[in-house]
Amino acid sequence: MADINVTPLVDVMLVLLIIFMVTVPPTSYPIEVDLPQPSTNPPPTPVDPPEPIRLRIDAGGTVSWNGSPTPMSTLQSQFEVEGERELARQPTLEIETDKDAEYEVLAKVLSRAKNANLVKISFVQPGSGG
Repeated sequence: MADINVTPLVDVMLVLLIIFMVTVPPTSYPIEVDLPQPSTNPPPTPVDPPEPIRLRIDAGGTVSWNGSPTPMSTLQSQFEVEGERELARQPTLEIETDKDAEYEVLAKVLSRAKNANLVKISFVQPGSGG
């Protein structure tokens, strides 16, 4: 029988593993964390949001601004007036479209709103009223 006894080999390997684990210095990497600092200034009081602008796009391509029909040519100037306000005072643009409205009209309205720097834009389901 030529069986090799592996127990001494395993013992030697475990001892070498322990020696290497003890002699290798532990590596640590510092992680910088920016924690918030306490402040004595109170937080700014929230500003009451302005009334939202409700735009409705009908199936015929008619755009209504808060219930009154508005031609597409004056829509850009109305958006620019609202877009000049600071962000906290900028009204939300709520867009409601008829299910049969053309996408082209909606795309024009969205591009005009983006060009006027309006950033608060939401879509409203038809018939939900807000």
